[in-house]
Amino acid sequence: MDIWQVRNRIWGLGLLALAVMGIPAAAAAASAAVILMYHRFGETDFPATNTTIEQLETHIQELKTGGYEVMSVGQIVNRMSTGEALPDRTVGITIDDGYKSIYTVAWPRFKAAGLPFTVFVATGHIDQGSSRHLNWDQIREMRDSGVTIGHHTVSHLHMPNAEPARLEREIKDAHARFQAELGQQPGIFAYPYGEASLETVGIVKAAGFIAAFGQHSGVIGSTGDMFFLPRFAMNETFGDLARLKLAANALPLPVTDVTPADHKIGAENPPAMGFTVRRDIGNLGPLSCFLSHAGRAQVERLTPRVEVRVDAAFPRGRTRLNCTMPTASGRWRWYGRQFYRP
Repeated sequence: MDIWQVRNRIWGLGLLALAVMGIPAAAAAASAAVILMYHRFGETDFPATNTTIEQLETHIQELKTGGYEVMSVGQIVNRMSTGEALPDRTVGITIDDGYKSIYTVAWPRFKAAGLPFTVFVATGHIDQGSSRHLNWDQIREMRDSGVTIGHHTVSHLHMPNAEPARLEREIKDAHARFQAELGQQPGIFAYPYGEASLETVGIVKAAGFIAAFGQHSGVIGSTGDMFFLPRFAMNETFGDLARLKLAANALPLPVTDVTPADHKIGAENPPAMGFTVRRDIGNLGPLSCFLSHAGRAQVERLTPRVEVRVDAAFPRGRTRLNCTMPTASGRWRWYGRQFYRP
């Protein structure tokens, strides 16, 4: 399968690569990492969030043998925060929501392979005692073996829709449950559904977390924002080996001056979108941008400034922006963003 076929297969979730011909891959990767996101395993009733056991085993084999440096997400975040270089092809593994198949299917395989991972837990799901979710004994057992536990609120709510007092209570109450059951509070956070706004981000920062993750494709290192970090989602439809390789080998597209500043869509719809690309990246001619609701967007290259234009208004809910191009090495620079319209 060539790279253009891979691009077309990814499009179903709006997860298109963003890349630009430019600086050597190894140099760019020194301050970058790719984070993979899973939800459940071997639960074929939920294909949109499920990874098959065969896919999982294929992914583990690739991550073990493909020349990647798989590190814990906490270690990646700490190194990025302090400016310490990361190895080329650094990859982190995260799993959201706390489904039981993490314990029964994924954990034994990741443990046997020696691959660290993080589980972002919504405490209310655990406390309800659902047969589909983990229980606190299982979470403690995984934590004691080295699995990192992250914060995912109490109720897995749509955070940009909620009042600040509700958001603060969700974080505080989940902290209390983590402290009671695990004797510690998580330092990293994942937004439910990947939805955030400037107000939401501010509340998460104020709560004392060191980093927070969305659900938009991209490479850590593209922006300096540690509170809306990208992750590549894996599922049955978009979890074959070709897509894993494309994501795991991606490089950052370093950008600044990103507009609009807020991830929440307000009165201006569609908003004026753009970013400034680091000058040493080079030729921006082949750069392409796509939106999940409108397809290919018009790209105005005002080097190093890039403006992205579409006529179609953003629908209610989530919209993802992705833009693409290969480097000379065959790897891809990748910048993505998720917007939310209430």
